[in-house]
Amino acid sequence: MTAQEVANRYYELASQSKWTEIQDELHDENVTCQEPEHVASRGVQVLTKGREAVKAKGVANREMIEAIHSQYCSEPLVAGNFFSVELKRDVTFRNRPRMNLEEICVFGVRDGKIVSEEFFY
Repeated sequence: MTAQEVANRYYELASQSKWTEIQDELHDENVTCQEPEHVASRGVQVLTKGREAVKAKGVANREMIEAIHSQYCSEPLVAGNFFSVELKRDVTFRNRPRMNLEEICVFGVRDGKIVSEEFFY
């Protein structure tokens, strides 16, 4: 798949909240995931390597959510071997007040798979 085709499939699955399917279908075995430095103070790993580790981190993050009230994924913007989307969520985390989250996600694609993801929030 081209970067555009991967981006389109990501958007299709993200619009349905199929995060595990995204990882299973689109992530390369050696994908890297980069979070912003400030999350380290909350105990979140800044750099995660490998599909299984990225999947485990995603499961752990979703388990902290009590309720997702709404969710939005923008259509992807593709440039060369990269694409980006904007994600917005209205969520309630366990033992925390309801909040709105916004982030920009940038993905690198090689050989039809996502090989890197970086989140800005």
